Amino acid sequence: MNQVAVTSKKQKIAGYHKSLYAYINSWLSGATKTWLVAVLCGQWMFALYIFAQFTIPWITGELDESLFTHMIRGYRNGEIFSNAVLLLHIIPVMFINLSATFQLIPYIRVRFPAFHRWNGRLFLVVGFFGAISGLYMTWGIGSRLSDVGSIGVTLNGILLPIFVYYAWQTALQKNFASHRRLAVHTFILINGVWNVRLYLMGWFMVNQGPLGNSKQIDGPADIAISFASYLLPMVVAEIVFWAERKNQVRPKLIAALSVSCLALITIVGVYAASTKMWIPRIGIGI
Repeated sequence: MNQVAVTSKKQKIAGYHKSLYAYINSWLSGATKTWLVAVLCGQWMFALYIFAQFTIPWITGELDESLFTHMIRGYRNGEIFSNAVLLLHIIPVMFINLSATFQLIPYIRVRFPAFHRWNGRLFLVVGFFGAISGLYMTWGIGSRLSDVGSIGVTLNGILLPIFVYYAWQTALQKNFASHRRLAVHTFILINGVWNVRLYLMGWFMVNQGPLGNSKQIDGPADIAISFASYLLPMVVAEIVFWAERKNQVRPKLIAALSVSCLALITIVGVYAASTKMWIPRIGIGI
């Protein structure tokens, strides 16, 4: 084979490799955007649920324990401190659910830096106090059905303040590469309990009922979901960061497949949680 033929073959291979890389990179971008849209829709639906179920009754002075029988330990008449912790844990979530997902959108970070900074500060502050109040509710006033079933969300609550601290510190130090990575993980951790609802309802919908679940939320599927609610998206995020550093076809392909699976799980979960939990209770609340 002469040199011209060898060169031509190499050029064809390089062109094919370049086209494949561009296709996979486009796939990864599309899968990421799909996941973001699913999260945004789910977050807004959850915010509307909080508004109808908690905020309106609180504003109108109609809060009553009869409205929260579906919760493990909801509002209880006469328990001033515990009720205050509950409301301070839940109502601020309504505000960050409306805007937190925008923190992950590059266009908004670049075009609206002031919004990104202040929205991020609000998100981190609410997330920090949400973790502390959540741990207090779980272990201080018994908002749990079993100890074993609460380990997953407890680890979430312990990790969250740590990630909030380092995400804030790297932003102050203008170490934006580390801040971006930590902020993504912090976003996932803050939404860990939200994800539990998605994954649990999605699991019920796919299996047409419980499978490996128990009334005490300590069955094997319950425990797996309690950890997967934040560990799964955190692992996917790390795969994406790894693919960005490698900038090669194989890592990009693994990342695209991983994000696609996460996006599918999220879409199913948002649909299931919205139709089975939030929308019916929004109607009752309003």
